[in-house]
Amino acid sequence: MARAMFEYTKTILDKVSFDSSLFCKELEKAIKRLLPYEIDELRIWINSLVKTRPDLGQCLIYLKP
Repeated sequence: MARAMFEYTKTILDKVSFDSSLFCKELEKAIKRLLPYEIDELRIWINSLVKTRPDLGQCLIYLKP
C-alpha cells in the first residue's frame, strides 16, 4: 500500500511541475504522507527532475536531509 502512495505522489508532482509554487505545496503534503525511506527516494527523483526544470530547485528546502 505504501508503495502505491509513493508512485501516486510522483505522478501528482510530475503533473504539477509546470508551477513551482504548486509543486512546493504538493511536496509538503507528500512529505507528511510518505515513510522516511520513501522521502529519500523522492529526493533522488526530484534531484533528477530539477536538472531539466531548474525552477523547481527552490522546493528542495522541504527535503532537508
